[in-house]
Amino acid sequence: MQAIPQAASGHAPLPFYRQLYFQVVVAIVVGALLGHFEPELAAKFKPLGDAFIKLVKMIIAPVIFLTIVTGIAGMTHLRTVGRVFIKAMAYFLFFSTLALVVGMVVAHVVQPGAGMHINPADLDQEAVKSYVAKSHELTLTGFAMDIIPKTLLSPFVGDNILQVLFVAVLFGISLALSGDVGKPVLRFLESLTVPVFRLVGILMKAAPLGAFGAIAFTIGKFGLGSLVNLAWLVGSFYITSILFVVVILGLVARLCGFSVIKLIRYLKAELLLVLGTSSSESALPSLMEKMEKAGCGKSVVGLVVPTGYSFNLDGTNIYMTLAALFIAQATDTHLTLGHQIALLLVAMLSSKGAAGVTGAGFITLAATLAVVPEVPVAGMALILGVDRFMSECRSLTNFIGNAVATVVVSRWENALDYDKLNAALDGAELPDTAEAAVAA
Repeated sequence: MQAIPQAASGHAPLPFYRQLYFQVVVAIVVGALLGHFEPELAAKFKPLGDAFIKLVKMIIAPVIFLTIVTGIAGMTHLRTVGRVFIKAMAYFLFFSTLALVVGMVVAHVVQPGAGMHINPADLDQEAVKSYVAKSHELTLTGFAMDIIPKTLLSPFVGDNILQVLFVAVLFGISLALSGDVGKPVLRFLESLTVPVFRLVGILMKAAPLGAFGAIAFTIGKFGLGSLVNLAWLVGSFYITSILFVVVILGLVARLCGFSVIKLIRYLKAELLLVLGTSSSESALPSLMEKMEKAGCGKSVVGLVVPTGYSFNLDGTNIYMTLAALFIAQATDTHLTLGHQIALLLVAMLSSKGAAGVTGAGFITLAATLAVVPEVPVAGMALILGVDRFMSECRSLTNFIGNAVATVVVSRWENALDYDKLNAALDGAELPDTAEAAVAA
């Protein structure tokens, strides 16, 4: 994000200590050290992390709305919108299911919960009651009703990305159908994009403070020692997620003509921010801008990225099946092939209904286990202490998966500028997309 002013003005690159990624790294290290050596003091910095995430969420709705509306209204054929959406959903369904299967296979191979012989009755069920309650709420509200807002403006005062996406698509189509009458509105919205993305750049300057507060609280509250007993589960999840990104998404990227490693390097500042805050939403506006600057079609970015945040949760899906089977193994619960297939099918559905739910990974796991009674929900108390450490990996994997999906769908739509993509992934400076769009 800090590269925007320099690229636009032609100034020399910023020194490394002024780069966002370096500042976030330093903040994470300092926060972790403070959390380890002064846990009580570190836990008090939680408001910094919370405040930064609230700042970013404040700007997410306008960014999504402007990007989608201007993208759709600028399309020559509205059937393109439906085609992009169908291709994106097909991609999301395939890889989300694959992630669930991978998590299940790894749980069988590694057996992280084997030998623990824990009686579910001995576990602290009070600790997971609030999550189970939220999972019931998630299930009862349902996806279909949750996506439709009460009013046209209500999505902008809430935190449901799907509702913003729904309103933006409808408004974009309406604007496109308005013809010449709607062109002044379109030009206004395109001009409004510039200050909104400038505001994103201003807010991102607070990213190091947010990362520091979040990491300091996490280490201070839970301590590094809480990882010891469940290190096998945490390690298995991290290794599986890394292999999923490098091998599976890496193969997809290679088939589409780019390197996933270079893509990760291009998005290093955003990934470090996600790591520090444990929230992929904290980098959503920046991801949308960077993918457009890297040559992905504006309309594709506007549709794929926000939708992917609800439907393309590779990291969360790996976690769900791996954690569910860990609980079953730890409590000596035997699951037949039919039980595991049921678990997989329920997880496929419940993971799609967690849009806009805080702590979606853990809550969705509770919803899944509630529908598959063979696995004791009380067993979630086993992983409650280390879930916070796994949330970083969930968010990072989700984030990378959505970045890859954006490039892939852009390629399928012939809306990918390979010159811009290669320049971005090779570290070349790129022009500000928002200003370039208005100038054009």
